[in-house]
Amino acid sequence: MKIETKRLILRKLEETDVKRMFLLDSNPEVMKYIGVPVLTKPEESLNMIRMIRKQYEENGTGRLAVIEKETGLLIGWSGLKLLTQPINGYKDVLELGYRYLPEFWGKGYALEAAEAALDLGFKEMNAEIIYACAHSENNGSNHILRKLGFEKTGEFTEPDAVCNWYELKSEKYL
Repeated sequence: MKIETKRLILRKLEETDVKRMFLLDSNPEVMKYIGVPVLTKPEESLNMIRMIRKQYEENGTGRLAVIEKETGLLIGWSGLKLLTQPINGYKDVLELGYRYLPEFWGKGYALEAAEAALDLGFKEMNAEIIYACAHSENNGSNHILRKLGFEKTGEFTEPDAVCNWYELKSEKYL
């Protein structure tokens, strides 16, 4: 699977992405609103990549590496994941998620990659609804989700914070 946008390539994560993934996973700014501690060893990022690759096989979808065309660098990840564990009472639904290295924030990459992921979900996978959630204090992520057309339909409490719950229906997106 490979998706191209104007400035990005979205593709399956590979074990060779471990160095760039560890930059992401070990960055306190990136992990600030995630609710899990920063990773301290590259092997932990490798395990994450392997888990995501297993999701591709088992669920037919998973987060994708986001590569900046201009540099060829992995700048983050984005895409759809099948929630196999309940979040906010939802399970077996598609969720949009993304993370980027801070030097790539504010350039429109998150929006560009998310639009490509939503196209995949609604046009190729025939999803009726795609969900997303964001820490209530993560202004950047909440802004992106609203800009994509997601509607906030509720809130739920995680151990570290209150999170906003969003949904986007296919008829509103297409």
